[in-house]
Amino acid sequence: MTPELALDPAPQRAVRAPIAPRLRAWAHGARSAALYVALPVFVVALWQALFELGLIRPILLPPPSRVVATLWELAASGDLPRHLSVSLQRVLQGFGIAAALGIALGIGIGLSRTLDRLTDLSVQVLKPIPPLAWIPIAILWFGIGEAAKVYIIFLGAFFPILVNTVDGIRRTDHRHVELARILEVSRGRFVARVILPGALPAIMTGLRVGLMVAWICVVASELIAASSGVGYLIMDARQLSQTDVVIVGMLTIGAVGKLLDSLLKRAEQHLITWNPAYSGSWT
Repeated sequence: MTPELALDPAPQRAVRAPIAPRLRAWAHGARSAALYVALPVFVVALWQALFELGLIRPILLPPPSRVVATLWELAASGDLPRHLSVSLQRVLQGFGIAAALGIALGIGIGLSRTLDRLTDLSVQVLKPIPPLAWIPIAILWFGIGEAAKVYIIFLGAFFPILVNTVDGIRRTDHRHVELARILEVSRGRFVARVILPGALPAIMTGLRVGLMVAWICVVASELIAASSGVGYLIMDARQLSQTDVVIVGMLTIGAVGKLLDSLLKRAEQHLITWNPAYSGSWT
């Protein structure tokens, strides 16, 4: 380096300048990550502290340290992956059928006044019935095999997807509809280029809600004479008063549900680039 460059601070500022934005981005990311885990960490710390002080009974609520040890034992023995695999297959089957039928029927109802009128009363009557109430009927129709469990999961996920799909189509911008009429766009092109993109945010919301309800229903469905699955693991542990195993099963359902929801959210961000979600920031 020449003496002139060494004395001139301009080249040094040019080198140092990109570092500041990176540091600010790193600090923002660290703060965001800390906020994200702050509440769960606080709850777990408080939970462990209450146990150490003898304020909670282990039989009712075992400490986090015991829950972690039980999680490790179940994972190492292969029991937890086996039960989780069975439940995941049931959820994906029921949710997949619900997504296919819910979106297809929702598009049909949204585009046809006749089909809307024909199905409205049935949908409004069947929608409020909780999936648990369908268990006796599911056993009579499908027996105690896999079909009954998938059917209960399907029912739980179907109506949120259907209702959100219809609602998304109903909220199509009328200016776009009028413009398509003026331009005499064909029916197929109108649906593909106007209706479906406009309804996509609501459809994705319906899929995310449906997936959440599917995980809720998997425990109920595995009450039907199941011998495997996370729901079975929870109910079997409840009968044996193994509270730590119950909590491990609950946390496993929550963690896998969160993972699948994050995948759907990432797909939503990738597909809906023209309508970014409001982050809540004011400035």
